[in-house]
Amino acid sequence: MLVRFWGVRGSIPSPLSASQLKSKISAVVERLRPCDLETPFSKERFLSSLPPWLFGTVGGNTPCVEVRTQNNDVLIFDAGSGIRELGIAASKEFPVPRAYHIFFSHFHWDHIQGLPFFAPAYDPGCKLDFYSPVTELEKILRSQMLPPTFPVSMDVMAAKKDFHHIDHEIRFSSTGVSYRKMNHPGASYSFSVTEGAKRFVYATDTELSSDDFLKTKENASFFDGTELLVIDSQYTLGEAIEKYNWGHSAFSMAVDFASTWGIKKLILFHHDPTYDDKKLFGIQQSARWYMEHMSIHGIEVSLATEGTEIRL
Repeated sequence: MLVRFWGVRGSIPSPLSASQLKSKISAVVERLRPCDLETPFSKERFLSSLPPWLFGTVGGNTPCVEVRTQNNDVLIFDAGSGIRELGIAASKEFPVPRAYHIFFSHFHWDHIQGLPFFAPAYDPGCKLDFYSPVTELEKILRSQMLPPTFPVSMDVMAAKKDFHHIDHEIRFSSTGVSYRKMNHPGASYSFSVTEGAKRFVYATDTELSSDDFLKTKENASFFDGTELLVIDSQYTLGEAIEKYNWGHSAFSMAVDFASTWGIKKLILFHHDPTYDDKKLFGIQQSARWYMEHMSIHGIEVSLATEGTEIRL
């Protein structure tokens, strides 16, 4: 199972601004020494020594995470603006994927706004299957592609399209996808992908509550022993308290949740659009410090970053 990140921001796309780019360049120049420019090797050594918030970027696209199964099924979780980049990359593969299975956690704009720009949707040789526990899936997706908010309707998408209301586990050869309702205004659904002994859980847009920590059979069957958990961790603890009932979680709560359910890899996701790269990598470090302070062991904590690939 291969997991790829195409969009990791929440609420609204937030591309790197000109002032942020200038600040990065200025910070890099200040670190330069004459010896760093002497040879190609010294240049590479200098670049590799830079912190990730300087040499790179978390990314500004809204949620889209891809899973490739062992049989090369393409599963997509949410169609934020990141799905455009996924479509561009897929067109350069050989052979080009011809079938896409797209699951929606919910239908807030940041999770559907990229769908009209997903190039495979306009290819008559492609097949798109859409999935949601919500009954009016087709109506909801079509409604965002209507004048005056969009110039063309969904009918211009030449790919074959099927809309599936799901109320049970979906099977793809040896891979199963199940869902669970989470705490978010208007409801949001997390998805669990199981392939052999490996399990990946995508749990965006959720405000963790005490119920999620209860050792119930339902919770355990969905979360317990998950190899990789991608979870909403948009806030600091102070912000989570201030924004109670907004439907998002603090990074410290995500760590506690991962510890409760024996999660091996924790990916902090759905980043606040107002946070720059330095602050986001600071949150990652704070999560690691929190683990150390609370004597939590056995969890690998990382920041969701566009372009990252994780193989399970």
